[in-house]
Amino acid sequence: MDTMPDPTRNVVDGVLVDPGHDDVTELLDPATEDVVGAATRSRADDVDRAVAAAARAFPGWAATTPGERSRALLRLADLVEEHAEELAALEVAVTGKPLALTVAEEILPSADQLRYFAAAGRCLEAPASGEYLAGHTSVVRREPLGVCAQVTPWNYPLMMAVWKIGPALATGNTVVLKPAETTPTTTVRLAQLAADVVPAGVFNVVCGDRDTGRALVRHPDVALVSLTGSTRAGAEVGGAAGGLLKRLHLELGGNAAVVVCADADLESAAADIAASAFFNAGQDCVAASRVLVDARVHDEFAAAVVAAAEGTRAGGPAEPDADYGPLNNADQLARVEALVAGLGTHAEVRTGGGRLGERGYLFAPTVVTGVRQDDAIVQDELFAPMLTVQPFRDLDEALLLANGVPQGLSASVWTRDLATSARLSRELRFGCVWINTHLRFAAEMPHGGVKASGYGKDLSRFSLDDYTSAKHVMTAW
Repeated sequence: MDTMPDPTRNVVDGVLVDPGHDDVTELLDPATEDVVGAATRSRADDVDRAVAAAARAFPGWAATTPGERSRALLRLADLVEEHAEELAALEVAVTGKPLALTVAEEILPSADQLRYFAAAGRCLEAPASGEYLAGHTSVVRREPLGVCAQVTPWNYPLMMAVWKIGPALATGNTVVLKPAETTPTTTVRLAQLAADVVPAGVFNVVCGDRDTGRALVRHPDVALVSLTGSTRAGAEVGGAAGGLLKRLHLELGGNAAVVVCADADLESAAADIAASAFFNAGQDCVAASRVLVDARVHDEFAAAVVAAAEGTRAGGPAEPDADYGPLNNADQLARVEALVAGLGTHAEVRTGGGRLGERGYLFAPTVVTGVRQDDAIVQDELFAPMLTVQPFRDLDEALLLANGVPQGLSASVWTRDLATSARLSRELRFGCVWINTHLRFAAEMPHGGVKASGYGKDLSRFSLDDYTSAKHVMTAW
Protein backbone atom coordinates (compact mmCIF):
# COMPACT_ATOMS: atom_id res chain seq x y z
CA MET A 1 0.00 0.00 0.00
CA ASP A 2 1.76 3.16 -1.21
CA THR A 3 -0.58 5.86 0.08
CA MET A 4 -2.17 6.73 3.36
CA PRO A 5 -5.58 5.02 3.71
CA ASP A 6 -8.44 7.44 3.82
CA PRO A 7 -8.71 8.11 7.56
CA THR A 8 -11.78 10.30 7.18
CA ARG A 9 -13.90 7.19 7.67
CA ASN A 10 -14.29 5.07 10.77
CA VAL A 11 -13.99 1.29 10.83
CA VAL A 12 -17.28 -0.28 11.90
CA ASP A 13 -18.26 -3.91 11.39
CA GLY A 14 -14.89 -4.44 9.73
CA VAL A 15 -15.34 -1.90 6.92
CA LEU A 16 -14.68 1.78 6.36
CA VAL A 17 -17.93 3.71 6.76
CA ASP A 18 -19.01 7.17 5.70
CA PRO A 19 -19.70 9.39 8.71
CA GLY A 20 -22.57 11.23 7.03
CA HIS A 21 -21.08 14.66 7.69
CA ASP A 22 -18.06 16.71 6.67
CA ASP A 23 -16.46 17.45 10.06
CA VAL A 24 -12.75 16.64 9.85
CA THR A 25 -9.51 17.36 11.65
CA GLU A 26 -6.43 18.17 9.59
CA LEU A 27 -3.49 15.86 10.24
CA LEU A 28 -0.07 17.51 10.34
CA ASP A 29 3.48 16.25 10.04
CA PRO A 30 4.96 17.58 13.32
CA ALA A 31 8.42 17.76 11.74
CA THR A 32 7.30 20.24 9.06
CA GLU A 33 3.79 21.41 10.04
CA ASP A 34 2.63 20.36 6.56
CA VAL A 35 -0.90 18.98 6.19
CA VAL A 36 -0.68 15.27 5.36
CA GLY A 37 -4.29 14.17 5.65
CA ALA A 38 -7.55 14.52 7.52
CA ALA A 39 -9.57 12.42 9.94
CA THR A 40 -13.27 12.46 10.58
CA ARG A 41 -14.45 14.17 13.74
CA SER A 42 -17.05 11.62 14.79
CA ARG A 43 -20.29 12.71 16.37
CA ALA A 44 -22.57 10.95 18.83
CA ASP A 45 -24.45 9.10 16.08
CA ASP A 46 -21.14 7.76 14.70
CA VAL A 47 -20.28 6.50 18.18
CA ASP A 48 -23.74 4.93 18.49
CA ARG A 49 -23.18 3.05 15.24
CA ALA A 50 -19.83 1.65 16.38
CA VAL A 51 -21.05 0.65 19.84
CA ALA A 52 -24.10 -1.03 18.34
CA ALA A 53 -21.83 -3.07 16.07
CA ALA A 54 -19.66 -4.10 19.03
CA ALA A 55 -22.74 -5.02 21.08
CA ARG A 56 -24.09 -7.23 18.26
CA ALA A 57 -20.76 -8.97 17.91
CA PHE A 58 -20.22 -9.57 21.62
CA PRO A 59 -22.31 -12.73 22.21
CA GLY A 60 -20.68 -14.58 19.35
CA TRP A 61 -17.13 -13.49 20.15
CA ALA A 62 -17.58 -14.22 23.87
CA ALA A 63 -18.74 -17.74 22.97
CA THR A 64 -15.56 -18.56 21.03
CA THR A 65 -12.96 -20.66 22.77
CA PRO A 66 -9.71 -19.16 24.08
CA GLY A 67 -7.92 -21.17 21.42
CA GLU A 68 -9.98 -19.63 18.62
CA ARG A 69 -9.34 -16.13 19.92
CA SER A 70 -5.66 -16.95 20.29
CA ARG A 71 -5.39 -18.05 16.66
CA ALA A 72 -7.03 -14.80 15.54
CA LEU A 73 -4.54 -12.68 17.50
CA LEU A 74 -1.63 -14.72 16.20
CA ARG A 75 -2.79 -14.11 12.64
CA LEU A 76 -3.13 -10.40 13.40
CA ALA A 77 0.42 -10.37 14.75
CA ASP A 78 1.62 -11.91 11.51
CA LEU A 79 -0.23 -9.24 9.53
CA VAL A 80 1.37 -6.48 11.61
CA GLU A 81 4.80 -7.90 10.80
CA GLU A 82 3.97 -8.33 7.13
CA HIS A 83 2.77 -4.72 6.93
CA ALA A 84 5.48 -3.30 9.22
CA GLU A 85 6.93 -0.91 6.66
CA GLU A 86 3.50 0.35 5.64
CA LEU A 87 2.43 0.85 9.26
CA ALA A 88 5.68 2.62 10.08
CA ALA A 89 5.26 4.98 7.13
CA LEU A 90 1.73 5.83 8.26
CA GLU A 91 2.93 6.41 11.81
CA VAL A 92 5.87 8.56 10.80
CA ALA A 93 3.69 10.74 8.58
CA VAL A 94 1.73 12.03 11.58
CA THR A 95 4.38 11.77 14.33
CA GLY A 96 7.57 12.88 12.58
CA LYS A 97 9.53 10.08 14.25
CA PRO A 98 12.70 8.47 12.87
CA LEU A 99 11.56 5.69 10.55
CA ALA A 100 14.01 2.93 11.51
CA LEU A 101 13.42 3.48 15.23
CA THR A 102 9.67 3.33 14.69
CA VAL A 103 9.93 -0.07 13.00
CA ALA A 104 12.34 -1.51 15.55
CA GLU A 105 10.93 -0.04 18.76
CA GLU A 106 7.20 0.16 18.06
CA ILE A 107 5.85 -1.81 15.11
CA LEU A 108 7.71 -5.09 15.58
CA PRO A 109 7.30 -5.11 19.39
CA SER A 110 3.56 -4.62 18.83
CA ALA A 111 3.46 -7.91 16.92
CA ASP A 112 5.31 -9.63 19.76
CA GLN A 113 2.88 -8.22 22.31
CA LEU A 114 -0.09 -9.52 20.32
CA ARG A 115 1.49 -12.96 20.43
CA TYR A 116 1.85 -12.69 24.18
CA PHE A 117 -1.83 -11.82 24.60
CA ALA A 118 -2.77 -14.66 22.27
CA ALA A 119 -1.04 -17.09 24.62
CA ALA A 120 -2.07 -15.46 27.90
CA GLY A 121 -5.74 -15.53 26.98
CA ARG A 122 -5.59 -19.32 27.07
CA CYS A 123 -4.33 -19.36 30.67
CA LEU A 124 -6.77 -17.33 32.77
CA GLU A 125 -6.44 -17.97 36.48
CA ALA A 126 -9.00 -18.61 39.22
CA PRO A 127 -9.15 -20.57 42.50
CA ALA A 128 -9.36 -24.33 42.14
CA SER A 129 -12.88 -25.67 42.05
CA GLY A 130 -13.74 -27.55 45.21
CA GLU A 131 -15.88 -27.93 48.30
CA TYR A 132 -15.30 -24.75 50.26
CA LEU A 133 -18.65 -25.26 52.02
CA ALA A 134 -19.68 -28.76 53.08
CA GLY A 135 -22.09 -30.30 50.61
CA HIS A 136 -21.44 -27.68 47.94
CA THR A 137 -19.01 -27.48 45.04
CA SER A 138 -17.74 -24.06 43.93
CA VAL A 139 -16.41 -23.06 40.55
CA VAL A 140 -15.11 -19.61 39.53
CA ARG A 141 -15.66 -18.54 35.95
CA ARG A 142 -13.67 -15.74 34.31
CA GLU A 143 -16.03 -13.99 31.93
CA PRO A 144 -15.68 -11.06 29.49
CA LEU A 145 -17.34 -7.78 30.36
CA GLY A 146 -18.93 -6.74 27.06
CA VAL A 147 -18.25 -3.68 24.92
CA CYS A 148 -15.01 -1.94 25.92
CA ALA A 149 -14.46 1.73 25.10
CA GLN A 150 -10.76 2.44 24.66
CA VAL A 151 -9.00 5.77 24.21
CA THR A 152 -5.36 5.88 23.15
CA PRO A 153 -2.72 8.67 23.14
CA TRP A 154 -0.58 10.14 20.39
CA ASN A 155 2.87 9.20 21.67
CA TYR A 156 2.80 5.54 20.53
CA PRO A 157 -0.33 5.27 18.37
CA LEU A 158 -0.09 1.69 17.10
CA MET A 159 1.54 0.17 20.18
CA MET A 160 -0.96 1.70 22.58
CA ALA A 161 -3.80 0.37 20.42
CA VAL A 162 -2.26 -3.11 20.67
CA TRP A 163 -1.89 -2.79 24.44
CA LYS A 164 -5.62 -2.04 24.59
CA ILE A 165 -7.12 -4.49 22.14
CA GLY A 166 -4.81 -7.40 23.04
CA PRO A 167 -6.20 -8.24 26.49
CA ALA A 168 -9.72 -7.14 25.58
CA LEU A 169 -10.05 -9.41 22.54
CA ALA A 170 -8.12 -12.28 24.12
CA THR A 171 -10.69 -12.48 26.92
CA GLY A 172 -13.75 -12.32 24.67
CA ASN A 173 -14.72 -8.66 24.79
CA THR A 174 -15.49 -6.45 21.81
CA VAL A 175 -13.95 -3.02 21.31
CA VAL A 176 -14.67 0.50 20.15
CA LEU A 177 -11.38 2.38 20.14
CA LYS A 178 -10.90 6.13 19.70
CA PRO A 179 -7.32 6.99 18.73
CA ALA A 180 -5.79 10.38 19.48
CA GLU A 181 -7.09 13.18 17.31
CA THR A 182 -3.70 13.84 15.71
CA THR A 183 -2.57 10.24 15.09
CA PRO A 184 -5.43 7.96 13.96
CA THR A 185 -3.93 6.49 10.79
CA THR A 186 -2.22 3.32 12.06
CA THR A 187 -5.16 2.45 14.28
CA VAL A 188 -7.52 2.68 11.30
CA ARG A 189 -5.18 0.45 9.31
CA LEU A 190 -4.85 -2.01 12.20
CA ALA A 191 -8.63 -2.35 12.32
CA GLN A 192 -8.69 -2.99 8.57
CA LEU A 193 -6.11 -5.74 8.98
CA ALA A 194 -8.03 -7.18 11.91
CA ALA A 195 -11.15 -7.43 9.75
CA ASP A 196 -9.47 -10.38 8.02
CA VAL A 197 -9.07 -12.35 11.26
CA VAL A 198 -11.93 -11.44 13.63
CA PRO A 199 -15.69 -11.32 12.98
CA ALA A 200 -17.39 -8.08 11.98
CA GLY A 201 -17.99 -5.74 14.88
CA VAL A 202 -15.37 -7.22 17.21
CA PHE A 203 -12.90 -4.35 16.70
CA ASN A 204 -14.23 -0.94 15.69
CA VAL A 205 -12.50 2.45 15.44
CA VAL A 206 -14.04 5.91 15.70
CA CYS A 207 -11.81 8.88 14.91
CA GLY A 208 -12.48 12.20 16.56
CA ASP A 209 -11.76 14.76 19.22
CA ARG A 210 -12.51 15.11 22.93
CA ASP A 211 -16.24 15.40 22.30
CA THR A 212 -16.10 12.08 20.45
CA GLY A 213 -14.32 10.55 23.42
CA ARG A 214 -16.91 11.94 25.82
CA ALA A 215 -19.74 10.41 23.80
CA LEU A 216 -17.98 7.05 23.81
CA VAL A 217 -17.14 7.10 27.52
CA ARG A 218 -20.72 7.97 28.48
CA HIS A 219 -22.42 5.53 26.13
CA PRO A 220 -24.89 3.38 28.10
CA ASP A 221 -23.91 0.17 26.30
CA VAL A 222 -20.22 0.41 27.22
CA ALA A 223 -19.17 -1.88 30.07
CA LEU A 224 -15.58 -0.75 30.59
CA VAL A 225 -13.64 2.41 29.77
CA SER A 226 -9.89 2.19 29.30
CA LEU A 227 -7.83 5.35 28.84
CA THR A 228 -4.16 6.03 28.42
CA GLY A 229 -3.61 9.76 28.77
CA SER A 230 -2.95 12.64 31.11
CA THR A 231 -4.00 12.78 34.74
CA ARG A 232 -6.40 15.57 33.83
CA ALA A 233 -8.04 13.43 31.16
CA GLY A 234 -8.20 10.52 33.59
CA ALA A 235 -9.99 12.62 36.17
CA GLU A 236 -12.58 13.69 33.59
CA VAL A 237 -13.09 10.18 32.25
CA GLY A 238 -13.20 8.74 35.76
CA GLY A 239 -15.87 11.21 36.78
CA ALA A 240 -18.02 10.55 33.73
CA ALA A 241 -17.68 6.76 33.66
CA GLY A 242 -17.65 6.30 37.42
CA GLY A 243 -20.95 8.12 37.73
CA LEU A 244 -22.42 5.48 35.42
CA LEU A 245 -20.76 2.67 37.44
CA LYS A 246 -18.64 1.50 34.52
CA ARG A 247 -15.45 -0.43 35.05
CA LEU A 248 -12.37 1.77 34.62
CA HIS A 249 -8.80 1.15 33.51
CA LEU A 250 -6.67 4.30 33.68
CA GLU A 251 -3.00 4.53 32.71
CA LEU A 252 -2.22 8.17 33.36
CA GLY A 253 0.65 10.62 33.58
CA GLY A 254 4.07 9.76 34.91
CA ASN A 255 6.94 11.77 36.33
CA ALA A 256 9.72 9.26 36.74
CA ALA A 257 12.21 9.64 39.57
CA VAL A 258 15.76 8.51 38.83
CA VAL A 259 17.88 7.98 41.96
CA VAL A 260 21.62 7.98 41.29
CA CYS A 261 23.76 6.88 44.22
CA ALA A 262 27.40 7.83 44.75
CA ASP A 263 28.63 4.30 44.02
CA ALA A 264 26.97 4.13 40.58
CA ASP A 265 28.96 4.02 37.37
CA LEU A 266 28.28 7.68 36.68
CA GLU A 267 29.37 7.86 33.06
CA SER A 268 27.38 4.78 32.05
CA ALA A 269 24.38 5.90 34.12
CA ALA A 270 24.42 9.37 32.58
CA ALA A 271 24.41 7.94 29.06
CA ASP A 272 21.58 5.49 29.77
CA ILE A 273 19.51 8.04 31.66
CA ALA A 274 19.87 10.61 28.90
CA ALA A 275 18.80 8.04 26.32
CA SER A 276 15.71 7.17 28.36
CA ALA A 277 14.89 10.85 28.87
CA PHE A 278 15.15 11.89 25.21
CA PHE A 279 13.84 8.80 23.39
CA ASN A 280 10.65 9.65 21.48
CA ALA A 281 11.27 13.31 22.40
CA GLY A 282 10.59 12.40 26.01
CA GLN A 283 6.95 11.76 25.08
CA ASP A 284 6.73 8.67 27.20
CA CYS A 285 4.91 8.38 30.51
CA VAL A 286 7.89 6.51 31.97
CA ALA A 287 10.65 8.69 30.48
CA ALA A 288 13.44 9.63 32.88
CA SER A 289 12.42 13.06 34.15
CA ARG A 290 13.65 13.91 37.65
CA VAL A 291 17.21 12.82 38.36
CA LEU A 292 18.06 12.80 42.07
CA VAL A 293 21.82 12.51 42.62
CA ASP A 294 23.91 12.00 45.73
CA ALA A 295 25.26 15.48 46.52
CA ARG A 296 28.81 14.13 46.66
CA VAL A 297 28.75 13.33 42.93
CA HIS A 298 26.13 15.84 41.77
CA ASP A 299 28.46 18.07 39.79
CA GLU A 300 30.27 15.16 38.14
CA PHE A 301 27.02 13.50 37.13
CA ALA A 302 25.46 16.77 35.92
CA ALA A 303 28.44 17.39 33.65
CA ALA A 304 28.20 13.84 32.28
CA VAL A 305 24.48 14.03 31.54
CA VAL A 306 24.89 17.46 29.90
CA ALA A 307 27.55 15.94 27.64
CA ALA A 308 25.21 13.05 26.81
CA ALA A 309 22.43 15.51 25.99
CA GLU A 310 24.69 17.51 23.71
CA GLY A 311 25.55 14.30 21.89
CA THR A 312 21.87 13.56 21.24
CA ARG A 313 20.42 14.61 17.89
CA ALA A 314 16.84 15.65 17.17
CA GLY A 315 15.50 15.46 13.62
CA GLY A 316 12.67 14.49 11.34
CA PRO A 317 12.04 11.23 9.47
CA ALA A 318 14.29 12.31 6.61
CA GLU A 319 17.30 12.39 8.95
CA PRO A 320 18.45 8.78 9.47
CA ASP A 321 20.87 9.67 12.26
CA ALA A 322 18.27 11.40 14.43
CA ASP A 323 17.79 9.98 17.92
CA TYR A 324 14.29 11.37 18.27
CA GLY A 325 11.71 13.40 16.41
CA PRO A 326 9.48 16.38 17.18
CA LEU A 327 6.93 17.04 19.85
CA ASN A 328 3.53 15.97 18.61
CA ASN A 329 1.70 19.26 18.24
CA ALA A 330 1.79 23.03 18.69
CA ASP A 331 0.00 22.91 22.03
CA GLN A 332 2.58 20.52 23.42
CA LEU A 333 5.42 22.74 22.20
CA ALA A 334 3.83 25.80 23.80
CA ARG A 335 3.39 23.96 27.11
CA VAL A 336 7.02 22.88 27.20
CA GLU A 337 8.25 26.36 26.28
CA ALA A 338 6.12 27.77 29.11
CA LEU A 339 7.70 25.37 31.61
CA VAL A 340 11.16 26.63 30.67
CA ALA A 341 10.09 30.27 30.60
CA GLY A 342 8.57 29.89 34.07
CA LEU A 343 11.80 28.78 35.71
CA GLY A 344 12.96 30.92 38.59
CA THR A 345 16.39 32.51 38.72
CA HIS A 346 17.55 29.69 41.01
CA ALA A 347 17.33 27.18 38.12
CA GLU A 348 19.89 26.90 35.34
CA VAL A 349 19.31 25.53 31.86
CA ARG A 350 22.61 23.76 31.30
CA THR A 351 21.91 22.84 27.70
CA GLY A 352 19.01 23.08 25.27
CA GLY A 353 15.86 24.77 26.51
CA GLY A 354 14.31 25.84 23.22
CA ARG A 355 12.79 25.02 19.87
CA LEU A 356 14.97 23.88 16.99
CA GLY A 357 14.27 25.45 13.60
CA GLU A 358 11.47 27.68 12.42
CA ARG A 359 9.06 24.97 11.22
CA GLY A 360 7.99 21.86 13.05
CA TYR A 361 7.98 21.10 16.74
CA LEU A 362 11.53 19.90 17.36
CA PHE A 363 12.78 20.73 20.85
CA ALA A 364 16.42 20.56 21.91
CA PRO A 365 17.58 17.95 24.44
CA THR A 366 17.47 19.87 27.70
CA VAL A 367 19.05 19.54 31.15
CA VAL A 368 18.05 21.83 34.02
CA THR A 369 19.85 22.01 37.38
CA GLY A 370 19.22 24.03 40.52
CA VAL A 371 15.50 23.26 40.55
CA ARG A 372 13.41 23.16 43.71
CA GLN A 373 10.92 20.50 44.68
CA ASP A 374 7.93 22.82 44.33
CA ASP A 375 8.89 24.06 40.84
CA ALA A 376 6.35 23.24 38.13
CA ILE A 377 9.10 21.61 36.09
CA VAL A 378 9.54 19.11 38.95
CA GLN A 379 5.90 18.58 39.91
CA ASP A 380 4.40 18.38 36.40
CA GLU A 381 4.82 15.60 33.88
CA LEU A 382 7.29 16.93 31.29
CA PHE A 383 6.49 14.80 28.22
CA ALA A 384 9.41 16.48 26.49
CA PRO A 385 13.13 15.82 25.82
CA MET A 386 14.04 17.36 29.13
CA LEU A 387 15.25 16.30 32.56
CA THR A 388 16.02 18.00 35.85
CA VAL A 389 18.85 17.24 38.26
CA GLN A 390 18.55 17.65 42.05
CA PRO A 391 21.02 16.69 44.81
CA PHE A 392 20.16 14.64 47.90
CA ARG A 393 22.13 14.21 51.12
CA ASP A 394 21.00 10.73 52.17
CA LEU A 395 18.54 8.02 51.16
CA ASP A 396 15.81 9.42 53.40
CA GLU A 397 15.93 12.69 51.48
CA ALA A 398 16.12 10.85 48.16
CA LEU A 399 12.91 9.01 49.00
CA LEU A 400 11.23 12.20 50.18
CA LEU A 401 12.05 13.95 46.89
CA ALA A 402 11.26 10.96 44.70
CA ASN A 403 7.87 10.30 46.28
CA GLY A 404 7.06 14.00 46.62
CA VAL A 405 5.04 14.37 43.41
CA PRO A 406 1.42 13.42 42.60
CA GLN A 407 2.37 10.74 40.06
CA GLY A 408 3.55 7.22 40.75
CA LEU A 409 4.19 5.36 37.51
CA SER A 410 7.89 4.50 37.33
CA ALA A 411 11.28 5.10 38.90
CA SER A 412 14.80 3.78 38.61
CA VAL A 413 17.71 3.27 41.01
CA TRP A 414 21.36 3.35 40.04
CA THR A 415 23.66 1.70 42.56
CA ARG A 416 26.00 -1.26 43.00
CA ASP A 417 24.81 -1.93 46.54
CA LEU A 418 22.18 -4.65 46.94
CA ALA A 419 20.91 -3.37 50.28
CA THR A 420 20.40 0.11 48.84
CA SER A 421 18.56 -1.19 45.80
CA ALA A 422 16.38 -3.42 48.01
CA ARG A 423 15.40 -0.56 50.31
CA LEU A 424 14.70 1.93 47.53
CA SER A 425 12.71 -0.52 45.41
CA ARG A 426 10.58 -1.26 48.48
CA GLU A 427 9.96 2.33 49.55
CA LEU A 428 9.60 4.09 46.20
CA ARG A 429 5.86 4.58 45.59
CA PHE A 430 5.75 3.71 41.91
CA GLY A 431 4.23 0.94 39.84
CA CYS A 432 7.61 -0.03 38.36
CA VAL A 433 11.13 0.34 39.73
CA TRP A 434 14.11 -0.44 37.50
CA ILE A 435 17.56 -1.13 38.94
CA ASN A 436 20.51 0.11 36.86
CA THR A 437 18.33 0.47 33.78
CA HIS A 438 15.32 2.50 32.64
CA LEU A 439 12.61 2.42 29.96
CA ARG A 440 12.68 -1.33 29.46
CA PHE A 441 9.57 -3.47 28.98
CA ALA A 442 8.63 -7.13 28.72
CA ALA A 443 5.19 -8.22 27.56
CA GLU A 444 5.06 -10.67 30.45
CA MET A 445 5.51 -7.97 33.11
CA PRO A 446 2.83 -5.48 34.30
CA HIS A 447 2.84 -1.78 33.47
CA GLY A 448 0.76 0.65 35.49
CA GLY A 449 0.96 3.09 38.36
CA VAL A 450 -0.37 4.33 41.66
CA LYS A 451 -1.57 7.69 42.98
CA ALA A 452 -2.35 10.17 40.17
CA SER A 453 -0.88 7.77 37.60
CA GLY A 454 -4.09 5.75 37.67
CA TYR A 455 -4.90 2.10 38.26
CA GLY A 456 -5.12 -1.10 36.30
CA LYS A 457 -2.31 -2.79 34.41
CA ASP A 458 -1.20 -2.96 30.80
CA LEU A 459 0.75 -5.96 29.50
CA SER A 460 1.15 -9.19 31.54
CA ARG A 461 -1.58 -11.48 32.83
CA PHE A 462 -2.73 -8.69 35.15
CA SER A 463 -4.13 -6.76 32.18
CA LEU A 464 -6.41 -9.69 31.38
CA ASP A 465 -7.84 -9.52 34.91
CA ASP A 466 -9.00 -5.96 34.20
CA TYR A 467 -11.04 -7.16 31.22
CA THR A 468 -12.82 -10.02 32.97
CA SER A 469 -15.20 -10.52 35.86
CA ALA A 470 -15.12 -13.42 38.33
CA LYS A 471 -18.39 -15.32 38.66
CA HIS A 472 -18.87 -17.77 41.50
CA VAL A 473 -21.02 -20.80 40.65
CA MET A 474 -21.99 -22.99 43.64
CA THR A 475 -23.77 -26.35 43.32
CA ALA A 476 -25.36 -28.25 46.19
CA TRP A 477 -25.08 -32.01 46.18
